Amino acid sequence: NIRASFGARAGLVSRIATFTEDSGLALNLQNFLDYYHLDVRTVYARDNFSRLCVLAGVRDDFQEDLEETLTKAFARFASINSRRWIAFLLKIFSAEQTYFSPLDTRMLQMLQFTVWQKPFEECGFSSLMDGVNAIKGCPTLCCELLELLRYNYNKIDFIDEPVEVGFDCPLDLHCTYTRDQILVAMDFMKPNTVREGVKYLGDKKTDIFFITLNKSDKDYSPTTMYHDYSINSELFHWQSQSTTADTSATGKRYIGHRQTGNHILLFVREFKMDGVSGTAGSYTYLGKAHYLSHEGSKPMNITWKLERPIPAKFLKKTNKLVVG
Repeated sequence: NIRASFGARAGLVSRIATFTEDSGLALNLQNFLDYYHLDVRTVYARDNFSRLCVLAGVRDDFQEDLEETLTKAFARFASINSRRWIAFLLKIFSAEQTYFSPLDTRMLQMLQFTVWQKPFEECGFSSLMDGVNAIKGCPTLCCELLELLRYNYNKIDFIDEPVEVGFDCPLDLHCTYTRDQILVAMDFMKPNTVREGVKYLGDKKTDIFFITLNKSDKDYSPTTMYHDYSINSELFHWQSQSTTADTSATGKRYIGHRQTGNHILLFVREFKMDGVSGTAGSYTYLGKAHYLSHEGSKPMNITWKLERPIPAKFLKKTNKLVVG
């Protein structure tokens, strides 16, 4: 019953209202989450924290133009766990920056799609920095965003590192990203056109695999109920789309990727939907994979060897091989 009460907006508001009295701590996002052992996504599935504090009568009311947009975005920010990207975001929101490297630009593209889920031009902006400045123009929610990012940074409990893919890519090993964040980080600026679990970027010589481990019948058709799982910390079994033959251009590209210098990148999530926030599930970056062997055709059952082993904390989620 206690856990269920946190799932309701009213339950959060009532606990915020008496938080300092109950805990003896100053009311802020980190203290609140830590005191009640809450997943940060639980809060952002309901509202932004600042608004919940206003409803609880412990903070002054505020009116900011982007509140609805940022409230939805906070649910996506709540899953960010890349030290490099968080450090960049904290820097651009707290200091003026005029020069942006290609890597910086890609991280700004990721920010743009995290908040607005479309290119800056479609928002009426003249540049990616217009979005940053629009958020800065909402002082209450901008401060909350920085608080959330710092909280996420301090919770990171694994070693992330860049992955060499032939250009300055902001995606780091074993970090978690949304589909849109992944694609725009690779300069593909129309992520909503990607419907399948695979995307080939010819200009980057890269195949991206979006893998959902637990597929339910209601979310996937019989032809997309692929069998994907880690065999061990270094080997991953992946089933191609049902139309992919091993003699097709795509099948040959998978098999011969080492010879052609093509990259195979694996991104894995447990479920299609995030059970806490109610948003689409984010993907963990398993890094580069290399072709080892395959069986069958239409679909191909490929065994990939990961360049870096899957950490133990992720392995129990990816190892769905059932013997019986």
